[in-house]
Amino acid sequence: MHSMMTIRKICCLGAGYVGGPTCSVIALKCPDVQVTVVDVSKSRIDAWNSDDHLPIYEPGLKDVVMKCRGQNLFFSTDVDDAIQAADLIFISVLSNPEFLSEGTAIDDLINPDRVLIGGEQSEAGYKAIDALSSVYQNWIPKIKIIKTNTWSSELSKLAANAFLAQRISSINSMSAICEATGADVNEVAHAIGTDSRVGPRFLQASLGFGGSCFQKDVLNLVYLCEALNLPEVAAYWQQVIDMNDYQRRRFANKIINCLFNTVTSKRIAVLGFSFKKNTGDTR
Repeated sequence: MHSMMTIRKICCLGAGYVGGPTCSVIALKCPDVQVTVVDVSKSRIDAWNSDDHLPIYEPGLKDVVMKCRGQNLFFSTDVDDAIQAADLIFISVLSNPEFLSEGTAIDDLINPDRVLIGGEQSEAGYKAIDALSSVYQNWIPKIKIIKTNTWSSELSKLAANAFLAQRISSINSMSAICEATGADVNEVAHAIGTDSRVGPRFLQASLGFGGSCFQKDVLNLVYLCEALNLPEVAAYWQQVIDMNDYQRRRFANKIINCLFNTVTSKRIAVLGFSFKKNTGDTR
């Protein structure tokens, strides 16, 4: 057995879309732990410390921050001090990939499908994994905490997003066939979604996937495969990106066709500019 380390102070490097919400929920669920989120950007830290203009929008986030800030949750630009004082530092030591979905990040943190912790397969590595696991066990059942080696953990994150992106590209490829044949892609999606092996999620044909994660993570996988000399695997995942680009071009061409093949001096309104509902992310 590895001796459990008691975690009293956590430091998180980076106060962005992941660090901010994650540490806020840890502070909420672990009242005995002091959580400090540090960032080199003074304007971002000032925003986290403000009363009305948090740097990101996420349903439920403001309530959590207001409840914990000044109690056991702190936002600071004093990176060195926070690192010196911390028992656990988020960013290095371990691989703890996040599976947050923008728009539902707080619920994803409070009720996750699983928590993945990867680390070195050594005495020190096991100790670090157990220490982080003990923090999550304040509100997450032990059975949902998966411990792996570092590579398994990192790859699981890329694989999860690649599989989801692939589902979107798959249904979008069907939408092209549907338009050519007179089938209704929503009816097709509903029909295959009722198959319990397939399930209904991520089968809404659309413009393709946006946001900051899917394309980045699939391209990471492609790059990794090429570096590992697995060209067939790289080509397989590249096709998910290619189909996404094709779907966007197809949609843009459809608009141009509706406008008699020219957009010159025509006004086009876009309703909704973030990449999905309940988020302010327009990257």
